[in-house]
This record gives sequence, C-alpha cells and structure tokens, in this order.
Amino acid sequence: MRGVVVLGATGSIGRTTLEVADELGVAVVGLAAASFSADLFDLWKKHPDSRCVVADPERGEAGIFGDLQPEVGRDAVADLARMSDCLVINGVVGFAGLRATLAALEAGNRLGLANKESFVAGGELVNAMSGNADGMVIPVDSEHSAIFQCLLGESRAMVESLVLTASGGPFRGMSKVDLAGVTPAQALRHPNWEMGRRITIDSATLMNKGMEVIEAHYLFGMPYDQIEVVVHPQSVVHSMVRFRDGALKAHLGDTTMHHPIRYAFTYPDRARGASLRLPDLTLEFEEPDRDAFPALDLAYHVGRSGGTAPAVFNAADEVLVAAFLEERIGFTDIVSGVEATLEACETTDVTSIEGVIDADRQARAFASEVVLGRAGKVG
Repeated sequence: MRGVVVLGATGSIGRTTLEVADELGVAVVGLAAASFSADLFDLWKKHPDSRCVVADPERGEAGIFGDLQPEVGRDAVADLARMSDCLVINGVVGFAGLRATLAALEAGNRLGLANKESFVAGGELVNAMSGNADGMVIPVDSEHSAIFQCLLGESRAMVESLVLTASGGPFRGMSKVDLAGVTPAQALRHPNWEMGRRITIDSATLMNKGMEVIEAHYLFGMPYDQIEVVVHPQSVVHSMVRFRDGALKAHLGDTTMHHPIRYAFTYPDRARGASLRLPDLTLEFEEPDRDAFPALDLAYHVGRSGGTAPAVFNAADEVLVAAFLEERIGFTDIVSGVEATLEACETTDVTSIEGVIDADRQARAFASEVVLGRAGKVG
C-alpha cells in the first residue's frame, strides 16, 4: 500500500486516523479539510510530502499557509481520493463526502468509510460502484465495523438480523415534553463518545442511529425488517449479529475510534492493541423510546421509501442541526422540520449522482425555509 489519504483531516476521525498511521508506520500521502486553518497547515508541515487540499477556498484564511499553496475545490478532494494503491479514510462530515467515496472506489482503493451520508444519500450509487470496481469498503463507524467483523466467516443465509446498539445519548429517559427545552450545550454533552458537533446532535435525537440503519441496509444487503436497534448505555457492545439458530455474536470494545480505524488499515490482519478488562464490565440493554425520539422510526420509513428520500432526509437534517446549534430553532424542531421537508419535496429513483445532488439542493432550500418559519418561535 502506497499510504493513507485522510479526508476530513482536522476532524475527530481525521485526527485519530493520523495517530493510527503514525502508530503503524504508514505514510500519509494526502490530507484534505473543508477550510483553510492553522490545524491543517500544521498537519501539512508534519507531512510535507503529502498532497494537501482545501475543499472550500472561501472558508478560513488562505494567508495562514504563506507561500504554500494547497489544491482547492471539491473536485480536488475527489481527485485526492483517486490516488492509486491507497487506503482512503473518508471522515468528511455530511453529503460532501459522497463524491470522494465514489472516486475512491472507482480508483480501486480500499475505503475506510466513516462518512455514513455516502450510503444514506447515495447508497444505490455506492453499491453500484462497488460492484463495478476493484475498490472495497471497510466500515469505520464503530457499529458497522462491529457487524462487519461479526459476519466474517459466516454465511449470510444464516443471519437472522443485525442489531445496532445506541448509547441513548445525553437525553435517555427524558420525555418529549422535557426535550422541547434542551439547549445545544446540553445536547453536545455525549455521555460516552467525543465526536463532531453534528454527529453529537444527531446522536442526541437518535437521528444518527436512524442513518446507521439505512447505512447497514446498503452496506450488508439486509432488509429493514431484519435490522434492530437496542439502547446500550455503556457503549461497550458496539453491535451484534443474531443468527437463525438463536446464537448472538457481539463485538465489544472501548469507546474509542482507534479500534475500527486500525482495523481498516490492517484488514484482514490485526495489529496489537489494548483490550477491555472484563471484570469491570456492566452491560445493560433496553428498547429505544420511539415516542420521545421519533427520528428512529422516521429513518426506517425513509429507508423503505428509497429513491432520493434518504438524500432529502440527510440534507434537511444537516440544515436543521446547524440551525439548532445556532439557537435559531428548538431541539424537537429538528425532527419535525425533517418530516416537513420530506412531505414537501418530491422524491425520485436514483439514476445518477446529479439526481441525488438535485434532491439534496431542493431539500436544503426547503429546510432553510422551515428554519425561517420557526426561528421566531424559539425562546
């Protein structure tokens, strides 16, 4: 392998990937981030032989880089993902990661995928590309990495269902009435994981778990009726597979992304690492509260609808989560706003990336109108 390309290099997945690359002695040959920043400049100085790309040249301060000129633009990010014989870790946040996912697979690269929106918005396109190219997807989301590992050596015909675990987020046990008044600061206090702002809010609404259901459907070819969600507050069991003979195979690990990222580097082998202390474990499981957290059932509905509905779902969520973080709407407005956007936007079959991009654009425009209509009601 020539080296690793890190997309979303300054985010939590990107930073962990660079730590793992250093630990394993793998060369960093590409770095990409959304904007000009001192963090990206420092990473480029540490890895001077790598290609460096800024996706949006209008964001940040280009002057930080002095005489060094990184490549710029979304096309440059996709081109970076096409570097031959590389492991590409896609830690880009949101819909912006889809083009790079398709580019990496087209080039025949191993893709460590943490950008679940690639499957949510463009799952049919990703699977079509995977079937027509030499590239392969190694899931980096902890839940999907767990299922991927539990399925190794097993016949898919013997699988009864996939079981995704959810921490329940910071508001587990709260009622729908209580949730109406929570603040961004409260929602960002995840009990177990340190993640980016959007995914942390999505975890608090269970929207993230709903997106993981859609991702699991495309990634493992499993019908929605055979994908379960269970709340597991300790986040030690990352996910499970239920087999037709009644056996339940679980993957356990610490609450760190080092393990699934390291596995994407070494698959099918394993590097040495620290393990859990079994006497310290307490494991609890409970059903999700679908009344207080309607995002989960909404995701199942959207997934079964198919076509561009999941792309609309994701785009609306991106807009509404950003508005909540800016305190322009309330917490429960996120899911109700996504529902309103889904009702308003016409969905079609997925035949091209241009169609998905158009669905994404229309959904963002309508969701922005939803925000404007509800902003005055907050507070």
